[in-house]
Amino acid sequence: MKKKHSPSFSGRLAVLLLVAGGLLVSGLVTAPASADNYPPIGPLAEHQAAKASLVEMGKRLFFDQRISGDGAINCATCHDPAKGFGDGVPLSKAYPGTKHFRNAPTLINSAFKAGFADVGWGWSGYMGANMNDVMRDQITETMIMNMDMRIMHERMKQDAVYVAMCQENFGGECSSGKARKALVAFVESLVSIDAPFDTGNLSDQARRGRELFEGKARCIECHNGAYFSDGVPHNTGVPENMEIFTDPMRHLTYRSIIHTHGVPKMGIWRRDVGYFEVSKNYGDVGKFVTPTLRELNYTAPYMHNGMFATLAEVVDFYDQGGGHDDPLAEELQPLGLTAEERGNLVEFLKSLSSVTPVTVEPLKVPQAYKPIENWLEVTN
Repeated sequence: MKKKHSPSFSGRLAVLLLVAGGLLVSGLVTAPASADNYPPIGPLAEHQAAKASLVEMGKRLFFDQRISGDGAINCATCHDPAKGFGDGVPLSKAYPGTKHFRNAPTLINSAFKAGFADVGWGWSGYMGANMNDVMRDQITETMIMNMDMRIMHERMKQDAVYVAMCQENFGGECSSGKARKALVAFVESLVSIDAPFDTGNLSDQARRGRELFEGKARCIECHNGAYFSDGVPHNTGVPENMEIFTDPMRHLTYRSIIHTHGVPKMGIWRRDVGYFEVSKNYGDVGKFVTPTLRELNYTAPYMHNGMFATLAEVVDFYDQGGGHDDPLAEELQPLGLTAEERGNLVEFLKSLSSVTPVTVEPLKVPQAYKPIENWLEVTN
């Protein structure tokens, strides 16, 4: 078995990572993988959603621009329901006046990511180990929502709808902690509906693709379990998106983030350092956490930096042996897939997406406040 935070395997092992909003597939140079050695892929377990009123409160917060510092953006700015709860561009948007340097991952099936507590959330694993922490970090992050939780708390207390929602769901006044719990409830309600893989309605081509996934293509070595992720950082030599360094706004955001996270020798990097941002271990430079393979039909472009527009491009890239990065010299090798096999693998990956898109009707949340009389005496 492989070590937890290294792409190295015993023997001459090649890791094929397909990071699709991310995709990650691994492969040995010699014999095919044995699916028995990894958590089996299978349908998602039934998810017990939070009570409807709490989910509704979270949905309102998700679409409310007042939870951003200047009231200009909301969660849906980067996690658009019409785009698989991503934003459909290689590098994400960010707080007004800034631009981000990574692809916005889907939020769908986040409820099933909770088992990976030893590596944080996000492409580089720098976010918290649970969704409540992630909500706090993203709301307060200067380059994302740039919100002071105390101000958010006060804004909610001035909105009669939130006052009623907090009373119904928590039996008391609003707080930032209660807001985070509601947001978590909403995001965790976003679960795949009727993916052919889950319903057993695979085409013949997709069935052949599954055999490749668990065998010759070795995808299962990193994309396993019902969530199709091992939750571990890997380096597969994905090409750099140089817009991070040529666009001053993206570059400033990148520099600010890695400086905040204490990355050593900050000024020398002309690449996204990935998990090194967390570990400070130089062997982790260029590693990114294995994302889920579910809902790929709705979440292009792919990779942590949006470098590939289609699943076919991703499969071709790794079939050719992936990228070129020093740690990969002894790891990644061409897979030798035929054109038919590459097509079959793509069809299997597509079968992991819901036929009925996972979406919600966007809310138009009024931004004005009704004046509260004698507000200094109001306790809620």
